[in-house]
Parts: sequence; C-alpha cells; structure tokens
Amino acid sequence: MAQERILCWSPRTADAALVGAVVTLSVLNSWVKGSNGLLDDAPVPVVAAVSGMIGLLLWWRRRWPGLVAAAIMVGFVIAYTPMPLAAAMYTVGVAYRSVRTLILQALAVCATLILALLISRPASNVRETSYILALVLGMLVVGQTVAIRRDLAAEAQAKTEGLKREQHLLVERAQAEERARIAREMHDIVAHRISNIVLVAGALNIKLSARSAPDDARTAEEIRDEGHQALEELRDTLGILNPRRDRGDVPPAPQPDASQLHRLFDRVASRGQDVRCEINGHPEALPAPVQRAIYRIAQEALTNAAKHAPGASVALTIACRLDGVHMSVVNGPATQPAADDVLPSGGNGLIGLRERAALLGGALTAGPHGNGFKVEAHIPSHPGAPHSGERRAAP
Repeated sequence: MAQERILCWSPRTADAALVGAVVTLSVLNSWVKGSNGLLDDAPVPVVAAVSGMIGLLLWWRRRWPGLVAAAIMVGFVIAYTPMPLAAAMYTVGVAYRSVRTLILQALAVCATLILALLISRPASNVRETSYILALVLGMLVVGQTVAIRRDLAAEAQAKTEGLKREQHLLVERAQAEERARIAREMHDIVAHRISNIVLVAGALNIKLSARSAPDDARTAEEIRDEGHQALEELRDTLGILNPRRDRGDVPPAPQPDASQLHRLFDRVASRGQDVRCEINGHPEALPAPVQRAIYRIAQEALTNAAKHAPGASVALTIACRLDGVHMSVVNGPATQPAADDVLPSGGNGLIGLRERAALLGGALTAGPHGNGFKVEAHIPSHPGAPHSGERRAAP
C-alpha cells in the first residue's frame, strides 16, 4: 500500500521529497565525513550550509540534468557531498540515451573524485573515495536501467495499442463481410421469391382482365403492388447491410409514413378484415421518424390480428395530443378457423416495435385483453422527448 502511494506522487512532490532527504543527509554528513574538500579547514556550520545549498540544486534536475550534474560536481570538489552527486548521476542515467554522453559523464565523475582526492588528505580518503565512486557510477547505471525499462514498457504499450487497433479493424472488416454475405443471401433467397410473386401476380392480373373478372384482377394487382413495395423496402435494407453495394443512381424507395395509413386500411379491408379506424388530429404533420413508427405499429398490429385471430374485428385508434401520439389496436377473439398454411413468424415483430418506440422516447405494451389482444403505444411528438408515465409490458 505504501508503495502504491509513492507511485501516485506527482513529479514535483517526488522532487521535493528527494531534495529534502538529500539536503538533510548532506547537512548531517558535514559532521561525520573525513574530508570537506576545499572547505576542509572551514567551520562545520559553513560546510553544512554549503552542502545544503548543493543539495538544493537537485530541484532543477529534471529540467537541466546535465547542467545540474556539472554544478554538483563542482560542489563536490568544494564541500565533498556524495549524496547530491549520486542523485544527479541517477538523473543523468534516466535522462540521456546516448552512450557517448553517458561515458563522458562517467569520466567527468572520475575526474571530479580524483581531483577531490588530490586536494584532501590522500592517505585517509582513498578507500572512502573508492566507495563513493562505486556508489555514483552505480547510480548512473541504475538510472540508465530504469530508462531502458521505461522505454521498453512504452514500446510494449504502443505495440499493444497498435494490436488492439488492428484487431478492432479486423473485427469491423469481418462484420462488414458478414453483413455483405447476409445481404447477398437475402437477395438470392427472399428477393428472388418476392420477385417471382410480383411476376406471377402481374401475369394473373393480365389473364383476369382478359376474362372480365375485375374483382379478381384488382386483387391480383394489390398482390403485385404489395410485393413490389416489399421488394423495394428489402433492397433498401440490403443497402444498409452492404453499403458498398453499387446501386448506381437509383434513389431509395420512400419509407411509408402516416400519409399512407389510409392505403394500409384499404388493403386490410380488401382482404376481408373487419377494421374500424379512428384518427384524431393530424399525424402526417409529425416528424418523419414518428410517422414511420405510427405506420409500422399499425401495420404489425393489423397483420398479427389477421394471422392469430382470423375473422376478428379490430379497433384502431390514433390520437395526436400535446404530450405525443397515443395508439391503441384491440382485436376480439377469432371467428374463423385458422388457415392450413399459417404464415411463418420470426417472433420479433412486437420486440422490434418496442425497440422502435423506446428509441423515440416512448413505450409500447402488448398483451391479452378480454378474449382478444391489445397493443398500446405512446410516442412523444418529438423523438427523444420524455413521456408521462412509464408503461410496463404485460408479463
């Protein structure tokens, strides 16, 4: 824990602690060391004051490591201060990478120690000077080792970040390729089938028109229009999955909105579904995302009623209020037997509607209602606006 606190120190805090420790040791060492350099005959308080000032030079060791080291070498000759010199050599080892510079610094230290030895009492200071030389050169090596370790750690971190970016790009590329593959398969399977339905409905329309069967011809025409619209919407969806797919200058098909609700109701009524619609306000004046959500909710709810409750009456209400749009689709129990060829369902229709409503800041609930089923939605007039009263889905 103590080590973690030390590692969290700022550089200025660490420098202050180092300078304080070095100055304290240098002052105390003035009374116990065997030589005081050029100040050998000076009073101890004077030597202590000079040693303390030499230690203060370490405050600028990060900004000017070489200059501070040279000044402390001069101070070593004057007052024989080994602690500041060792700290200065450590800083030089951390700051410089050039082998030539480090060798010159080591030679300068050796020259400084020899000079300090010559001007003091040689017989009593050779061993001490050797110890100090080993200490100072050792700190130079330690500083260089720390610098190399930091460089290797920074290089490893940069390499790791580069690998992460490369992996992210590979994942994005794989996702893009997978989306393109899905788009191709959807086009080959679904779009091909829908195209065949459109072509068959068109041919059937021509034959029925020739036989003077207007009602059946109109039904075939509606099938053809539905298939054509589904094909256009599918191609737009494939364009989202595979944006690199070249569609030339063909503009995207317009998305259905509230202005097409009446066409939706007409198609529903034409297939024999009993639907009562009530629209209060002007949903066509709302923002485009809200209009698309209204259309999709109505479309999905009416389709589900036709699939799961054939022959049931459906009541659809759309009310545009100040706080947003309130929708309600209620169907009664089925009055007709289910068809043998029940349409397949992915089970994601209502989930998608809930997500669409939530993205616009609204909510959608769906569940049993009496003997039938009810879908209820609230969508703010402006996407992202908060709505009053969070609605929870039925269990």
